Amino acid sequence: MRGFLLRRLAALVPVLIGVSVVIFLLMHLAPGDVTTTLLGPQATEADRVALRRTLGLDQPVPAQYARWVARIAEGDLGTSVATSRPVAALIVPRFLNTALLAAASLALAMAIGYGAGLLAALRPRSVLDRVLTGVTLLFGSTPPFWLGLVLVLFFALRLRWLPVSGMTDMAGEGGVLDVARHLVLPTVTTALGPAAIITRLVRSSVLEAIGRPHVRVARAKGLGRGALLRRHVILNALPPIMTITGLQLGYLLGGALFSEVVFAWPGLGSLLYDSITARDTPVVQATTLLIALLFVLVNVLVDLVNAALDPRLKES
Repeated sequence: MRGFLLRRLAALVPVLIGVSVVIFLLMHLAPGDVTTTLLGPQATEADRVALRRTLGLDQPVPAQYARWVARIAEGDLGTSVATSRPVAALIVPRFLNTALLAAASLALAMAIGYGAGLLAALRPRSVLDRVLTGVTLLFGSTPPFWLGLVLVLFFALRLRWLPVSGMTDMAGEGGVLDVARHLVLPTVTTALGPAAIITRLVRSSVLEAIGRPHVRVARAKGLGRGALLRRHVILNALPPIMTITGLQLGYLLGGALFSEVVFAWPGLGSLLYDSITARDTPVVQATTLLIALLFVLVNVLVDLVNAALDPRLKES
């Protein structure tokens, strides 16, 4: 297992290097000028030149990239050009908020996806199977920003059951119950898409496992449904299910951009959106690189889990 882990971690290095190059180049190829954004349209050319020299933007792009990578290797994510605060101080609390939303959304998505997918697989081509398939197709195709607005309109504005946006009430104490109430709508909005994906994959994986020869033999020998599912079906269906669940977790940890913007949830997604709008290049680069790192680390974790479930994968 240690060799398998080392191989997977070694494979991350070229991936992260490639991601960092793409992130850096995209920010430099994006239209607009950060000096105009910071100084305003009335600034003189001399002011812009001086600011570009201060920010190091007058150097060649390879030199800027090398300096950026060297700072990141030392743990320095830079300073926000919009707020003059360290980028790490901006990202850490936002990441914790995103982690809270991701954990709640993944728990809901897994509860819905695993339960609905298993029910549909155990009753293939039944009315229940068709209903669950249709509902998951509907929610899987629904844009999250539209779904979020519908939920706000119905549950927050019309019924007044839940708060519209934010993480706590401005006039409240900000306790656990207050955060939980604000968490409901973003969690539902964020979880339904991944839940639909998980449901479809659980259904197909369980159906494939049920159709394998050894499962048919065990059923012919009189093994009960519960034991059959536990011993033969679920364990064989788990690897692809764990893979897709890990991909959804990577997506959620990366910041569910639309949900966070619609509900003004102070996470990585909303920070990235605000930083792109303000052309705050250091924050955009650091946030995007962190999201990519989280995604690949989740994939490594999923590989380890799958290798534990199927030792043959360690040799691949």
